[in-house]
Amino acid sequence: MAVALDRSGYRFLWSLRASPNILTEELDDYANLEEILPEGFLDQTSDRGKVIGWAPQVVVLAKPAIGGFVTHFEWISMLESLWFGVPMVMWPLYAEQKVNAFEMVEEMGLAVGIQRFIKGDLLEGEMETVTAEELKRAIRSVMEEDSDVRNRRERN
Repeated sequence: MAVALDRSGYRFLWSLRASPNILTEELDDYANLEEILPEGFLDQTSDRGKVIGWAPQVVVLAKPAIGGFVTHFEWISMLESLWFGVPMVMWPLYAEQKVNAFEMVEEMGLAVGIQRFIKGDLLEGEMETVTAEELKRAIRSVMEEDSDVRNRRERN
């Protein structure tokens, strides 16, 4: 993700949270981002990017400056993005996210997908690795002024 954001060349806000605690299912913020991000990432992207912990998603998506949203595509995130007209890059992991992604990418053309085929679920199946190049390409596809996804969003 970090490499793709860096290589995309676009400004970004990245809400990066630790995996949920298995007992409480609560997400935590990382204590030290430099320990988990590629060396030098924060310095080399400091003029165009910000990595934070929790963010008020609705407030962020409501900002006119937001040009795209990389999301796992759960129902609420999808609806909030549609409500505010923010084009999406979707990265479904499990449950209804795959169906939501199919509808938005294949049927409506309102999002760009980075994983078309997922074998099984996150816990039970085999997941394909998404490369930085694939994610960068999807981000650029959503952010380009003349992209199909951006044009469809503006018409709806």
